[in-house]
Amino acid sequence: MAREASQNPQSGERLRPVDLARAHGLSTQAVRNYEEAGILPAAARTAHGYRTYTSLHATALSAFLALVPGHGHPTATAVMRAVNRGGAEEAFRLIDESHAQLLDDRRTLQAVENALRGLGSAEAAEPGPASGSGRTFIGPLAERLGLRPATLRAWEHAGLVRPRRDPQTGYRVYEEADVRDAQLVHQLRWGGYLLEQIAPLIAQVRAAGGLEPLEAALHDWRARLSARGRALLTGAAELETYLRERG
Repeated sequence: MAREASQNPQSGERLRPVDLARAHGLSTQAVRNYEEAGILPAAARTAHGYRTYTSLHATALSAFLALVPGHGHPTATAVMRAVNRGGAEEAFRLIDESHAQLLDDRRTLQAVENALRGLGSAEAAEPGPASGSGRTFIGPLAERLGLRPATLRAWEHAGLVRPRRDPQTGYRVYEEADVRDAQLVHQLRWGGYLLEQIAPLIAQVRAAGGLEPLEAALHDWRARLSARGRALLTGAAELETYLRERG
């Protein structure tokens, strides 16, 4: 009967930890850990102290496992704990934060794509130090971007641009990649992004080896954001099922 219950947890049969674990592809220890963490409601105990679960526990476990891909393990855990202690509003707030983070990430991606398009257009319209093997110094680059040299020095201090120093004069020398980075930072600053928000994006450009190879990274980034969006929807549906069953 226990095996039948694991295949049909809505049947009302009592479930052993192993039944719940097998139905979700987990170990029995994982099920016990989830209960101890507050992810599952507390299990009833037999006269001999063994845990017994019900369809409600199976639904809770399904909800948690569906929440993890979109929210991450810590937030999914916090959501389930809140629901199990009767704090549905707290759970909804946590879910809203995940959606807000996804929206912020989408806006960041859009800003990067806009900046790259703007940078590409600028290079096509005004070839110069950013193309070929050209190099420039802080004064001409600042003038070209409409900035003060002090701004470029601040960006260098933040690690956003990394010009080398001429060994004889000590002057900053901006190579092609440095000019590219400065232009990209300039575009993003115009978009309202803070230096600490821009830093990881510049790191991605450097890791990709330039703007053109970054297209693959941007495509992957978009795909991952879409996957997160769908995962949030799936998690919400499973959580709603659990909330209805809890009553």
